[in-house]
Amino acid sequence: MTQEIPFILVKKIGHLEIRRYPEVILAVVQDNSDDSGFSLLFRYISGENKTRRRIAMTAPVITSERIAMTAPVITKNNYMAFAIPSSYTKETVPVPTNPAVKIDIQPEKEMAVLRFGGRTTHAVVERYLQRLITMLQEQAIQMNGDPVLMRYNSPFTPGFLRRNEVAVEIKMINEKDKEERD
Repeated sequence: MTQEIPFILVKKIGHLEIRRYPEVILAVVQDNSDDSGFSLLFRYISGENKTRRRIAMTAPVITSERIAMTAPVITKNNYMAFAIPSSYTKETVPVPTNPAVKIDIQPEKEMAVLRFGGRTTHAVVERYLQRLITMLQEQAIQMNGDPVLMRYNSPFTPGFLRRNEVAVEIKMINEKDKEERD
């Protein structure tokens, strides 16, 4: 079974989930405009690293997403990332041999997440991103990062069985509550 990035469910508001993720080590490929980064990342976890060690596949596969002009414009280089299994640390994660693959340490953060099934066409992802932004605005929850698409299944999984999520880092709930009390 594929290891998933663990999280703590902080709050659920209808279909919207607020999750706290721990520090996570990611293998990242930047400027990935068409999912071509998948093969680079797959080669890295298949042993294209300095120790030649195979690394277990994890879920989800994370890709950057852009928000349309109707929302606040968020721009960032396209990227694709695989989470490294939690059995690795900053000190033990294998170093990539391909310079296109970078190791990135993501700090603990809270994310607002909206789950959906099916295939992840641009139109479908955009619709769910807009829904996520609207829900956050209705709840007066402040975005604190760029949106991402998280895909949990292999490309061979039938569409009706697929699990996907759009997510965005938010200002931590506890920080917001603290500021309101001060």
